[in-house]
Amino acid sequence: MPLLTVEERPFNAETPLGDLSQAITPADLFFVRTHFDIPKLDPFEYRLAVEDGLRAVAPLTLSEIHALPARTITATLECAGNGRMLLEPPVPGVRWGFGAASTARFTGASLHHLLERAGIPDSAAEILFVGADSGEVEPGRKVAFERSLPVSWARHPDTILAWELNGEPLASPHGFPLRLVVPRWYAVASVKWITRIRFLKEPFQGHFQTEKYRYQSESGIPENSPVAAMRVRALVSRPFHGETLALGRAEIRGVAWSGEAPIRDVEVSFDGGGSWQRADLERPSSEHSWTPWHIDWTPPSPGDYAIVSRATDAAGNTQPPSQAWNAQGYGNNAVQRVDVRIR
Repeated sequence: MPLLTVEERPFNAETPLGDLSQAITPADLFFVRTHFDIPKLDPFEYRLAVEDGLRAVAPLTLSEIHALPARTITATLECAGNGRMLLEPPVPGVRWGFGAASTARFTGASLHHLLERAGIPDSAAEILFVGADSGEVEPGRKVAFERSLPVSWARHPDTILAWELNGEPLASPHGFPLRLVVPRWYAVASVKWITRIRFLKEPFQGHFQTEKYRYQSESGIPENSPVAAMRVRALVSRPFHGETLALGRAEIRGVAWSGEAPIRDVEVSFDGGGSWQRADLERPSSEHSWTPWHIDWTPPSPGDYAIVSRATDAAGNTQPPSQAWNAQGYGNNAVQRVDVRIR
């Protein structure tokens, strides 16, 4: 099944749930999140500018970036709005189901190699990444897509400037020719089509940093908390919601992940959350990727059943039975319900 288009322009599409059971998501099924039109960049003319406000390092060509020590990581990326369509009352934003998440092998250079080459000023508090994509966020106000990271996260060896996805050059929707990949953080941090890196003395105050991607009006957390690490989540990828199954043994499959800590447990309920059974966890592809899981189930009789899964990570975070609503619809990790009929 191809990607499921959620919006035509800007183009946003999610991975079919049935394909989320794979350890690695094929490149043509990796979800796509864009805020503006996809830019077209010429790799021969491409330059990456590095600035600190007082001086500018000579722009780097793709060849110079590719000459840095290569690193391959396997990472799960998830849009912060994944699951937004289930929030009640509805909130603005892309109406994602559960498929705005994928896992892939990214090859590139550890960002810290480039930063060391440029020389990080002692005064730097954050590092800003600017994409080639831009557009209006309100009438008469045009901005580029820009996000910043704390210097400590930018220096992590697995924060990379990637040029390949699953062993092939990045496709345009995934950030060709160069994108940032920040494992364990919601994918908004993994800026695509990077054209400029800037050292900042003060926290960045741009549109996608302070006006968007903040938890607003959510009970239990400080107001305006920034979207950062992915919240713990388990998904049922097979069977499908609304599917009819024959009476007899069935295998339930899915994946689970968390940006805070490794997955410790996945539990599955076949009665809508009344009782729970522990699923078998499979080995994740890396410390940054989701954990596949499965459980065998033999329904006692024909009828309608509600399959629910929930994950707990090693830090003790567990999915809530219902989402604490927030005004922009971020981080909705409430348990997923899959209704099936047994005949």
